[in-house]
Amino acid sequence: FHNLAATNALQSFIHEAEQKLVMTTPYFVPDVATVVNLATAARRGVEVHLVVPLRNDSRLVGLASRSSYGTLLEAGVRIHEFEGGLLHANAITVDSDISLVSSANLDRRSLFLNFEAGLYVYDQDFTSQLRFLQQSYIESSRTVDPARWNERGVKTLLAENAAGLLSPLLGALPAPSQSS
Repeated sequence: FHNLAATNALQSFIHEAEQKLVMTTPYFVPDVATVVNLATAARRGVEVHLVVPLRNDSRLVGLASRSSYGTLLEAGVRIHEFEGGLLHANAITVDSDISLVSSANLDRRSLFLNFEAGLYVYDQDFTSQLRFLQQSYIESSRTVDPARWNERGVKTLLAENAAGLLSPLLGALPAPSQSS
């Protein structure tokens, strides 16, 4: 899928959730609509989990990702930072019967620039198995504590907010270099 189809699918999955929504992605640089919709889902009683890597291969992307944590944590979204390296799993499970496995990250590059492939699955058995895998990622993560999050230093806060301001441009930046 590409552009509008990818963003519409993402927003539809968030809106469809009634009990539990689990999202795993290595790159979380959401647009405003995604942040608002995730926060709204949590406020309407959906158990929302976001699993991202603790350390990203791009410091700027990591900072931009964290710039939206405050809004999400305040709304009740549970953010888990995977400690086992760069978790490169792009998956969403909705309640107990809907799944999306995709090449698309939850960032503007994937949603607005790249051509991506995704597989929607409406099957309880598949979703259960994927949710089991996602749970193993959560168990290998540290959960961001909202109280501790609010105590981070001014330098960190400024760096995250500055990166957040640049987040619309991050999708236009080239992928991190793998040079040796």
